[in-house]
Amino acid sequence: MEEIMKALKNIQKELNAQKIEIQKSGEKVTEQVILNISNKLEEKFTVLEEKHQILKEKTEQQEKRIQIMEKQARQRNIIFFGIEEGEASYHNLENNILQFINEIFSLQMDCRDIQEIKRVGKKGERPRPIIVTFCTLGSKINILKQKRSLKDTQYHLSEDYPKYILEKRKELQAEANKEREKGNKVTIKYDKLVILKSNNKRTLEASPESVPNTQPQTGTSTTRASKKNKIKQSNPSISRSNSVTEGVIKPSILSYLVNNNINTPRNQINDTTDNLNS
Repeated sequence: MEEIMKALKNIQKELNAQKIEIQKSGEKVTEQVILNISNKLEEKFTVLEEKHQILKEKTEQQEKRIQIMEKQARQRNIIFFGIEEGEASYHNLENNILQFINEIFSLQMDCRDIQEIKRVGKKGERPRPIIVTFCTLGSKINILKQKRSLKDTQYHLSEDYPKYILEKRKELQAEANKEREKGNKVTIKYDKLVILKSNNKRTLEASPESVPNTQPQTGTSTTRASKKNKIKQSNPSISRSNSVTEGVIKPSILSYLVNNNINTPRNQINDTTDNLNS
């Protein structure tokens, strides 16, 4: 009986050991499966991240192109505010805006200077603003230069900015007010804040080519002199003089002199020799 009990205990121990081994092997298998799944997921995520980055760069480029195109489309626009709204047709609106520009700004414009006119917004008690697209940028600049003529009037004008630029300009306005409190001159140009400090002055720096080189450079003078000597030796200069005896008379000149002497009459030759002898 005792032997049977010992055999049963041994069998129980072996079963427990096998159970532990099975558990350990199961844990190893699950760890390996999890590791493989995580590796595959990481690979897929890296591919997706690369694609996302490429799409992000493309969208950023497209946004920049759209912003450039929108800026160019609004480049020749001016928005007029406060002009009475009573026109019945496009031609009436065109005539009203031309009359307004010519009277207020003392300009001579006609329908050929304007590409498009339109009112924006919903009708209400106040007159809607008018967006005018000029045919040339110069016409717009001429009007902006005389913007002060609208001072102390119900009318005013502004440039046509996209919505995101208007929001950015509002943010920059707060910074501009802070800089003005410090005593600095501030202007907002499109979407940038330009600060002109009162103490600083703009100076033009001279380019390196225009600044004379006062310091002697080692080795340059000797090399330049040697180069000049080589040039002189390779191309020796021939001394030139006005007298015929100092230089070498070419055969063509001799033949020319001989022909002249032959063609001249003897009386003239004798006269010249007499004059020389006298």
